Amino acid sequence: MTALAEVLGHGADARLLILTADQLGMCHATNVGVYESLRTGLATGASLMVPAPWAREAAAHYRGEPIGVHLTLNAELDCYRWRPITAAPSLLDGDGGFPRTVDDLWDHADLDETRSECRAQLERAILWGFDVCHLSTHLGALQDRPEFFDVLLDLAVEHRLPIRLEGGDAEARAGFPFRALAAEEGVFTADHHGLRPLADTDALERQAMDLGPGVTEIVVEPAVDTPELRAICDNWGRRVDHRDLVCGNSELRADLDRGHVRLINWRDVREAQRAA
Repeated sequence: MTALAEVLGHGADARLLILTADQLGMCHATNVGVYESLRTGLATGASLMVPAPWAREAAAHYRGEPIGVHLTLNAELDCYRWRPITAAPSLLDGDGGFPRTVDDLWDHADLDETRSECRAQLERAILWGFDVCHLSTHLGALQDRPEFFDVLLDLAVEHRLPIRLEGGDAEARAGFPFRALAAEEGVFTADHHGLRPLADTDALERQAMDLGPGVTEIVVEPAVDTPELRAICDNWGRRVDHRDLVCGNSELRADLDRGHVRLINWRDVREAQRAA
């Protein structure tokens, strides 16, 4: 099989980086942070949480950037809630929002309602004008169980979109070969993934400097410092750090240049997949 880097027109030993700003739509502070990261920083793309409270505002400020849909079936924050756009009963917890944990979702979600909700999220993003370039899944809910992965893979095949998937360790934990299943259907994904949520900036910098050959995706969750953000989540400071790393850290750009790392985006991968 031809390496993804070669399919994208680079040498097999090229080091390519997708730097994704996640959780667009979660709140106003993340919308500002994500768009700053795309327009003045190093981020090469983003992921939209369609059911989140500020997703429509994010759509109003979209300018054609490479943005995917972060299919969302959980609302993990204690006092800041979002819910299914299809009002599916099996996707609600007793608090009126999505379940807080993936295990709770897996225990109660009806697969037909799950499929309808994910389709509705993708179609709403398209209706809002987004040129959707990839799919991902919030908290791994659609990756780590075979019956839920089928929902994700079917949407990717139907809409000819690549998927963000974790690597071999995650496959071992899940107990089934989701990357191989995607490849069999002609669905592309990055070669390497570091998906630690809200990793500290030193770890992100080390990862960016130590890239191996192929395509790597690094995910950040940038936001600006506002009273709203501080009220929503305890880890607000790490989100602000991510914004500062991507937007204001000239050393990171210099490190990428010294390492001959080329920045690409999920739209590049999508077009390569469709051409293949």
